[in-house]
Amino acid sequence: MTTLAQIQPQPGAPMTTRVRIGQILPDLRQGFENLLLHKLRSLLTMLGMIFGVAAVVAMLSIGAGARQQVMQLIEQLGIRNLIVEAHEANSFEEMQKLRQKSPGLTFQDLRVLRSNVSGITESAARKKFEPSKVLPKPQRDVPVVYGVEPAYQKIANLRITEGRFYTSEDDDHAASVCVLGQGARMNLFGDQEAVGQYVKVDEQWFHVIGVAGPQMSSRTSVEGVPSQDLNNVIYTPLRTAFFRLESSRSRWKDEIDGIYLQLASAEDTVPTGEVVRSILNGSHHEANDFGVIVPAELLAEQRRTQRIFDMVMVAIASISLLVGGIGIMNIMLASILERTREIGIRRALGARQKDIVRQFLIEATLISFVGGAMGIVFGFGMSRLIAVLAGWSTVMTFSSIALAFAFSVSVGLVFGIYPATKAAKLDPVEAIRYE
Repeated sequence: MTTLAQIQPQPGAPMTTRVRIGQILPDLRQGFENLLLHKLRSLLTMLGMIFGVAAVVAMLSIGAGARQQVMQLIEQLGIRNLIVEAHEANSFEEMQKLRQKSPGLTFQDLRVLRSNVSGITESAARKKFEPSKVLPKPQRDVPVVYGVEPAYQKIANLRITEGRFYTSEDDDHAASVCVLGQGARMNLFGDQEAVGQYVKVDEQWFHVIGVAGPQMSSRTSVEGVPSQDLNNVIYTPLRTAFFRLESSRSRWKDEIDGIYLQLASAEDTVPTGEVVRSILNGSHHEANDFGVIVPAELLAEQRRTQRIFDMVMVAIASISLLVGGIGIMNIMLASILERTREIGIRRALGARQKDIVRQFLIEATLISFVGGAMGIVFGFGMSRLIAVLAGWSTVMTFSSIALAFAFSVSVGLVFGIYPATKAAKLDPVEAIRYE
């Protein structure tokens, strides 16, 4: 119970409009005492704030994790790069129909692009193979073979952690050498040394001369970027792949299935991408059997999409905070009825209306403050649980925590204004007589 000593104004306090710390501390102490006096009611009132803040924090952390992963994947593609991906047919009949209109992606396309597109500093062709068997026996999925030209290392910013990458001389001589991705190395050799070992792909043996560092991979397609574990890859010289792995079963497929172009400036990638599309549409007779990926364009689009996603998620989660604010207003109005006599005594002892307003605003803010703090802890736990169970990447950012916490305190403050004003306007005489 609140005593008269607690509600009496402090003697000698200056009559100024500035609220001093000495005036706020008693109200804070009294607010905490009222919360502890009705523990269950206070906790139930806080639930809306707790779940609202937890939802904001969890959703923003999931969004930040997804954004970070996609951004890293797009940036890994290179903002100065253009990538042409062949659209492989799903059946032999579909491939025959396509071949009546278009020859597919070919070396001729690469030569035409090199001759007619300005600003190209590096270029490389790619041919993928999916071997039927690999030795040593893979512990997981069978690695995919990438036949690529040596320039691919620079274009894809492929970092070599062990050994070396193959050279133009290796490509010219169709040397039986290969470089393993980080995942392929662990898949085939585990913790053993890989450089210097041999790998058998179908019926061909390859000498391992290097190991590439880890790369970002996507489990699903991202804006035209096919899903592919870029770590479970065996890189071989392009001529080696054609000479030693090409078979009759790939005769109806595209001559090459990827073209990588690196430009001098990132600002030229978007207009150059349109030029590349126009050139290839002409030679492919509008067969729509290829796609042009512009990482810089994807990066800008992803940022716009993520901003919209964040706003929508915050708007949805904020509904819980608004419901929590209504709960705070309801409980504060009930508290006024319970403490009407106390308010009357305090006014009779000289408390001003703004003192009463401050007291009830502090109590409402305390409810939202404590609820917001508990919601942040709950939201952090939710995001970690989602990361473990769903395998998603989640990132807790200071901005998401600050936004959720500031919003929750603001909601408590706003929804506490009406009850506080109502309490301050009570007639002191009638309040003292209230039973």
